[in-house]
Amino acid sequence: MSEPVVITIHHRLGKDEAIRRLKSGLASANIPFVKVEREHWNGDQLEFGLTGMGQKASGTALVSDDAVRLELILPWLLQRFAELATSALATRAKVLLEKK
Repeated sequence: MSEPVVITIHHRLGKDEAIRRLKSGLASANIPFVKVEREHWNGDQLEFGLTGMGQKASGTALVSDDAVRLELILPWLLQRFAELATSALATRAKVLLEKK
């Protein structure tokens, strides 16, 4: 098993609004080569599964008052594309968490 990829995304929305936005926009996120297949919320923590390039990956997101901590477990093939995948996921999450 590979080391998890960890991304912290800071926001100014508060926990409840950040959760609301992630719930409404994550499944419909348009991330190139990646499809979110499973989401399960337990309070302020999300467990999710995704596929990319025919490979399955999983992760968690822990939402706090001022940040979201994403932890991704990628198969060895996707480790090579980790920078691209995490950048795309972080960009989409930042868009959802921007103060409007």
